[in-house]
Amino acid sequence: MFKKLYPWTLSLAESRHAPLALGLIAFAESSFFPIPPDTILVPMSIARPNRALFYALICTVGSVTGGLLGYAIGALLFHSVGQWLISIYGYGDRVAELKALYAQWGWAVILIKGLTPIPFKIVTITSGLLAYSLPLFILLCTITRAARFFIVAVLLHRFGGTINGFLEKYFGVFLLALAGITILGFWLVGHMV
Repeated sequence: MFKKLYPWTLSLAESRHAPLALGLIAFAESSFFPIPPDTILVPMSIARPNRALFYALICTVGSVTGGLLGYAIGALLFHSVGQWLISIYGYGDRVAELKALYAQWGWAVILIKGLTPIPFKIVTITSGLLAYSLPLFILLCTITRAARFFIVAVLLHRFGGTINGFLEKYFGVFLLALAGITILGFWLVGHMV
């Protein structure tokens, strides 16, 4: 099954609509969607390694823009949508802890969590809820999300052929690993601040 799925995924990644889909997934992942954009960034970068950096730029812009929506959810809609989203990820009862953490280490929280598998929407919604400086929020989001996506893109650009060979053989393992990393991120959210 996975032997047929991988070529199909690569053919989708070569579609003229793939960059738009990538930007939309990056946007949604930063504010409400649970699936990371890597699920489409990786096959797109492998299918067209010479465009990997461009795809990383799309992810960065989409993610930072989506982060602004997450910030708005926290700032304007916390008692309805924001509280529900924060509760889903296990932080509903820990808002006071987050406020104390953000007061001293908000910049570090944004930078570090933006690089990890911890869902970025937690950072964006919490930043809005706690009225973190919007210009600083945008700057930090741009730095951390660009670093995350460009590291992946550079690796795929440089080692795309080798990775492609690996994925042709072990695409199922890759999908399971990606699902495991996503689940780990959700678990970390529930057990860490």
